[in-house]
Amino acid sequence: MAAHSDSEFVFGRHEPASHVIIHVSDPHFLAGGARLGGRYDVESNFARTLDAIRNVHPHPAAIVITGDLTDLGEPDAYRRLRTAVEPVAIELGAPVVWVAGNHDERPALREGLLDQEPSQDPITGVWDLDGLRLIALDTSVPGWHHGDLDDGQLAWLADLLREPAPHGTLLAMHHPPLPSHVPLFDILELRHQDELAEVIRGSDVRGILAGHLHYSAHGTFAGVPVSVSSATCYTMNVARPAADVNGMDAAQAFQIVHVRPDTITHTVVPVADAPTGDHFSQAWLERMGRLSPEKRLEAFSRKR
Repeated sequence: MAAHSDSEFVFGRHEPASHVIIHVSDPHFLAGGARLGGRYDVESNFARTLDAIRNVHPHPAAIVITGDLTDLGEPDAYRRLRTAVEPVAIELGAPVVWVAGNHDERPALREGLLDQEPSQDPITGVWDLDGLRLIALDTSVPGWHHGDLDDGQLAWLADLLREPAPHGTLLAMHHPPLPSHVPLFDILELRHQDELAEVIRGSDVRGILAGHLHYSAHGTFAGVPVSVSSATCYTMNVARPAADVNGMDAAQAFQIVHVRPDTITHTVVPVADAPTGDHFSQAWLERMGRLSPEKRLEAFSRKR
């Protein structure tokens, strides 16, 4: 898969992004298109998310969906999710990376999304995105909602990381190796984090993509940046006191990840219908592109 910059216009000191990744999390689909909790229309919310994904980049390197793909692990829910995602992925020319979450069921996920025989084995994978390595881990624990990584996955990951990739490595997992200020999430946190830190510390891992929290969050783990994408089904109303945070049908979002030689940025993309201005148009960008750097500063930077 060829790398793709997000813009032909480079006005600053940083090189264009070599890779652009779409990071989505927690669709929580249900069989028959049922509403989650009888309230949240997760399929409509996800359809709006896919429309936004079409707009933010014409050819991402991958679409990564970090778990809780379905709410109850129902075969029909996986079929419905696949039917929604695959046409958009084909249109954009991007592979889809399905990551298992605590609400997923491994046998049904394998059968419905990966065309594999049903199994309770961890669902992992490795993608070479034109030199950027993406590794999917499975932090789900059959029969439980907390996260974990067993010795087998950790050994497998350590073996992969012995050989660095040209553009480095990103890990994708459901449970983030971060604390949450919302108390209930710490009950369901990822276990064996010290062992994971030992594996990735000093490796070429440049970032960790995660979900699970239903709100956007960022932190570091073993010196590696961690970015948690909010949910597409519903989000946590973190404007409330930490002990009283509950879900709301608002502020759904995903992230667009720009991988540059010197840094990686994670931009929260709101899925919302809102009026926007049109001053910074394509014509405006083209006009700036024709100016010299000095004239560009004069036209846009100088205070009037």
